[in-house]
This record gives sequence, C-alpha cells and structure tokens, in this order.
Amino acid sequence: MTDAAANVVWLEQVTREDVASVGGKNASLGEMIIHLTSRGVRTPPGFATTADAFRRFLSSNDLTKCIAATLAELEDGRVALAEAGATIRGAILRGRWSPEMASAIVEAYRELGRRVGAAEPDVAVRSSATAEDLPNASFAGQQETYLNIRGERALLDACRRCYASLFTDRAIAYRKAQGFDHMKVALSVGVQLMVRSDIGGAGVMFSLDTETGFDKVVLIDAAFGLGETVVQGAVDPDEYVVFKPFLSDAALTPIIEKKRGAKTIKMIYAQDGDKPTRVVPTSKAERAAFVLADAEILELARWARLIEEHYGRPMDMEWAKDGETGLLYIVQARPETVQSRRGASALATYHIRRKGRMICSGLAIGDAVTSGEICVIEDVRDIGRFVDGAILVTRTTDPDWAPIMKRAAAIVTEHGGRTSHAAIVSRELGLPAIVGASDATRLLHDQQTVTLSCAEGDTGFVYEGVADFEAEELDLSAVPETRVKVMLNLADPAAAFRWWRLPADGVGLARMEFVVNNDIKIHPMALVGFDSLKDEEAKRKIAEATIGYDDKTEYFVDRLSRALGRIAAAFHPRPVIVRMSDFKTNEYAQLIGGAQFEPKEENPMIGFRGASRYYSPRYRDGFALECRAIRRLREEMGFANVVVMIPFCRSPKEADRVLETMAANGLKRGENGLQVYVMCEIPSNVILAKAFAERFDGFSIGSNDLTQLTLGVDRDSAELAQLFDEQDEAVKWMIRTVIASAREAGAKVGLCGQAPSDHPEFAEFLVECGIDSVSVTPDSFLAVKRHVAAAER
Repeated sequence: MTDAAANVVWLEQVTREDVASVGGKNASLGEMIIHLTSRGVRTPPGFATTADAFRRFLSSNDLTKCIAATLAELEDGRVALAEAGATIRGAILRGRWSPEMASAIVEAYRELGRRVGAAEPDVAVRSSATAEDLPNASFAGQQETYLNIRGERALLDACRRCYASLFTDRAIAYRKAQGFDHMKVALSVGVQLMVRSDIGGAGVMFSLDTETGFDKVVLIDAAFGLGETVVQGAVDPDEYVVFKPFLSDAALTPIIEKKRGAKTIKMIYAQDGDKPTRVVPTSKAERAAFVLADAEILELARWARLIEEHYGRPMDMEWAKDGETGLLYIVQARPETVQSRRGASALATYHIRRKGRMICSGLAIGDAVTSGEICVIEDVRDIGRFVDGAILVTRTTDPDWAPIMKRAAAIVTEHGGRTSHAAIVSRELGLPAIVGASDATRLLHDQQTVTLSCAEGDTGFVYEGVADFEAEELDLSAVPETRVKVMLNLADPAAAFRWWRLPADGVGLARMEFVVNNDIKIHPMALVGFDSLKDEEAKRKIAEATIGYDDKTEYFVDRLSRALGRIAAAFHPRPVIVRMSDFKTNEYAQLIGGAQFEPKEENPMIGFRGASRYYSPRYRDGFALECRAIRRLREEMGFANVVVMIPFCRSPKEADRVLETMAANGLKRGENGLQVYVMCEIPSNVILAKAFAERFDGFSIGSNDLTQLTLGVDRDSAELAQLFDEQDEAVKWMIRTVIASAREAGAKVGLCGQAPSDHPEFAEFLVECGIDSVSVTPDSFLAVKRHVAAAER
C-alpha cells in the first residue's frame, strides 16, 4: 500500500464493510456510490482520510499518551469534563501534519478538482468516527461538519478540527454512556464536493415515520439553504410524507402530507470573513413557498426506498438540492436507531380525563403524557442551573445540550421539526417532547406546573396544571382471530399512524367533518364564492390560508385528500370507509365564512344535514369539492381501498339523487371498484332496508342517531341522559331487523356507533345477530375483539 493509499481512500473504493477504516458515515457513502448510483441515486464525489491516518497523526505529534492521561484524570475525578475536553482538543489543534499526510490530502483535493473541472472546489468536510452510525447507537451530531471549505490550507485546517471534535465534551460523555472505549475509537474525515444547496435547499429524510415507527411511509423535512439548520433544529421546516407501496407506479402521486414550515432563516455561503457560512433571514416569498415540488418529493422518496431495500433496514438520510443545476443528492445515510428497535407486541395508550387551559402547542415527539415543573433555559451557558426531573423549555438544542436533556422529564423547544436535534435525541432517550412551540420561552416560566401531552396526534400540547390521565399498555401478542371484522373509528388523521400496529380489519368510520373543522377550517362554499363574501375578516383569513393556491377551492381538495390519505395509508390495503361530511347547519356556520351560507334552524339535529345537502343548490358546489377530494384520493394518490359512505339519507328517492350527483362529479358506484355505503341511523333505513340495499353496497349502523330517533330522545340532552340507551329493546329490534334484511339482500352490514366502545359486551349481541363488522374506538379495540371471539365460540 502506498503512503497516499494508507492515508486517503476514494469513496467509491469503500463499502459498509470498511467502518473500521473510514467510519460509519464514509463507509455508507461509498456503499451507495458503488451499488446505487446505477439505480439513479446521486451522491456527491469525494474521498476520505483513513482511521490509520488519524492514529499516525496522534502518534507523530506524541498525543496518544497525553489523551490517555487526561482521560484517566477525568475518570478519577481529578479534572472536570470541560477541562479534559479543552485540553485534548487544544493539543490536537496544535498538532502538525506530516509531509506524507498533508501531501496525500492535498493531492486528493486537487484530483477531485480535476474530476469536477474546478481548481479549488468547494467541499464539505465531515467527521466519521469508527464507532459511528452503528445499529444500536446514533452518535447524532457528536462530531463536527464544516461546509463550504475552499483551498488547500483551509481543507487541512478543517480536517484537523474534525480530529479535535472526536473529543468534544458531548462526544466524550456520549461514548462513556454508550460504553465505548475512547482510545479504541478513531476518526476518518470525509471530503465531499459541496452541493450548492445554499441557493437551493436541503434537509433530512427517514424511511419510516419517526414518531410511530409506521414503516410504509417516507418522511422528508426541507428548508432553504444548507441543511445544518434542519439538523440543528434552528428552523421550522416543510414536512412531506409519502406512501412507499405506491412509489413503483409512476402514474400515482402518493404524497399524503405537505406541511409548509415557517422557514424564517437559512444558512448560505459567506462572501467574506473567516467563517465559510452565515445564517440570514428568508424572504417572504420563500416562507410562503414549498422547498420541493411534487416530482422532487417523489424522487427523494423513491431513493429512500431503494436505500432502505439495499441496507435491509430503516434508514436516516440527509439530502441536498443544488440550486444551480436543480439536481438532488443524498449526502449521508445511516441506520435509524430508535423506532427500528421498538417492540412491536405492545402499544401504550394514554387517556386524559381532565386537563387545564392550553398554553402552547407544537409538533408532538413521542406519544406519552407527563406532568412536572418548567425550567426555562435560553442559553447553553446557563445549563448549570437546570433542575433534574424538570421539563426543559428552550429555543432550540444542539449536541451541547445533551447532558441536561438526559436529566429532563420532557422537552419543549420553540424551533425545529421532527428531524431536528431535539426530536432525535428525545426519541433516543424515550422522552416526550414538543418542538416548534412558538413563544414557549415567553409563555412558560420557571417552577410553573404543567402537563405535556404528546398523546393526541401530531400536535403536542402544554396544559396548565397537573392533568388527570392514565397510561394503559395494550398487549398485541395474543389477539384472537374472529370471523366478524373488528375495525376502527377514526376522526383525526394526525393520530392515524399511532394505531398501525393494531391488527384491525380496517377503518369502519373516518369522519370527514373532523378534517374540515380542525384542519381546513373554511366553509367550502366560502371558497367557491370567495369573491361574493361579505365578511371582510373571513375574506382576509381565507386569503391568508390559501396563499400559494391560484384556485382557492384547490386548497380544500388538496388538504382534504391528503388528510384522508393518512388514514387510508395507515391501514392499506384494508378498507377505509370515509363518511362524507355530516355537519349540522349550526356547526357549518362556525367555519370561516360559513355564516353567510347556512340557514338558521330551530332543530339542526334533524334539519339540513347529511344527504339532503349534497344535491341542494345551497351546498352542491361544496359537495363537488368533497367528491373531487375522494376522486383524487382514489385515482391520483392510489388509495382504492377507500369506500364512500352517505350519512343521514332519509329515503330511497333521496339516495338516487345523491348517487346521481356523485356520478356527475366523477364518483360513480361500481366504476373503478368504487363501493358506496349508507349510514343506517334513521328508522326509515330499517323499514326500507331492501330498497336501500338495491342502491348501496352496504350499511353501517350509526347507533347514536338510531337510538335518538327510535326513542325520541335528544342525545345531547342532560335532562334525558338516563333515557338514552343504545341497548334498549326497541333499538336492538331495529339493529336485529336491519342486519337480517341486509343479509337477505346480500349487502354488507356493520356498526360504527359508540355502543360497543362503551359497552364491549354489546358486541356479543351484534355477533348473535349475524353482523359482518363492528367498528370501535382504538382504545376499546382489544376488549371488543375478545368479546367478539367469545361470542363466536
């Protein structure tokens, strides 16, 4: 082996078997260049210094004894961590390159320039430790990266600083906690051609959902400029989620989430001065735009799937977009180390019975609930005053915060996305965290008692005081098989991925109105008739919400189709029954711009709701948007497992009008496999079950409304609460009768009402009646499943 080869190796000459020589990061880059370049995955060219070169550097500068002695003093308690780290780093930074090593690095840099046609190419200089990126330890952010390095002297200096970063305080502490011998860990330096993401964009990508471990999606975070702002959690990035199983079909666009982040800053090249990069504000146009187009999101997602398939495990990747060429690149790939180790047989679920005022919110990391006292620390220099067991509140974190993050009960940061440093470390530590909680350091104060909840979907909340909650461990290792399908009732798409491990037979009720009320928030007719809106404040809010949409109705279709796509993805290919909107007029009027389009009714519960709206001149243009969203969901995104359900359909004549309206909007029953169900919640649905069965593929019994209309009891009346009984004999007669009629007509029949969730033994009655499916809330799934199994025996 030549002196140069002993010190430097090109990335295309190493594989993942060479971790001991070039560290995990560089070995992975070489692996991708060799095996995945031919499959379209782009990785910037470069080279790496070897672990032996690092050892020779220490030896030639007589540093090995100094490092060992200093670490021994640290172990014995004779020096503090900060003093030991500073001593070792100072010694390394004073070290000199041997002529052979300097020559090898400089010549490789010149050769890289020749390969890309640049005399002094801009390069990224990254640390790659030989104990890094192993399946059981992430080493996230423990060593340094230096971007936009140009020139031979600057490169040699950056390489030396990478060597020194092996002994940052955080790296020393992390290795000790993980049980790694400091003296057996070496460092390789990766030198890669810079991707001009400073004028493009960059971010992080995972081949699974980082919160739930759902393994059928790719999660992408994106920001303008260099990717360090995303990794450090200094920016609130865009977030994209893509359904992996449909990526092989080029005709589909399975992007099930596009969330625009604030992206208030970006990191760019510095034009002068000592620092090669600087952070600047983004423009208003950048904040209002998405970093990536749909085609680029899909290209990255396909690469993620290829990389995951090659490595045979979930992966954590960094990507960059060159602003000059528009090309995308993968600049790092490592094994995902948190969700991939999580047990699949148990699932914890939290029930909050009572909670205080909501103070602030952000992205939920983890799925737990905890109460405790706040400790606000705005600067890393003040971490010495952190109180063990407190909830840490700060603006953002980086690896220097790791010592106190380990001692926290939970974490709240003002900035960052799901792939930020705070999010990654919180998952690894098993701590609930909320990131991107605007103004948290202003709204929360030291010694304030709060409850932090990450158990309510994608959004995490900080509540005043100590909430009343309990945790329940669901054991999924012994769920009985049943003939009757047990499905789930879901309303919140943000929480859908939490339940993917449940062996449910699909979703029996996905409530469209929940999405409209909580995510879209705008009355669909206010989007259709935006120019005629009289409420100026509503008009302002709608204009602000629909920035980036030339057609304001597209905002409704886009948001609704993607939100429902999350639910459809979580249970694909099992059926997901989506109920078309079933607001009452008083509820619709509360939506932005809604008051202008809704009549005032004395009794909205039995008024202008459900099927009667869909063909009415008052709402049919709004219903057309609902149909457009379902059609996009099934045909463009690929979720043909979605079944449509019509609520509150009073007569067969009304059913015909609704089906005609749907067909006119591209949703024709039977076409492209579309099934259409009807809710059975009105006595007429039972009495005329045979006629309804001729028009629909199945029934779903809504026991709440059926009980209300059979007994003549307002289900919302506190005075009559004792009379509202879904197990009343009259209601049971209705249920028994419609099940028999449906079976006789060859139509499917299920129940999606609350009764089995509240009274799991009610499921036994349904089984005896011959029902095909029961749909329940996720937390009652196991209990109902056991009752169904018992009834079938």
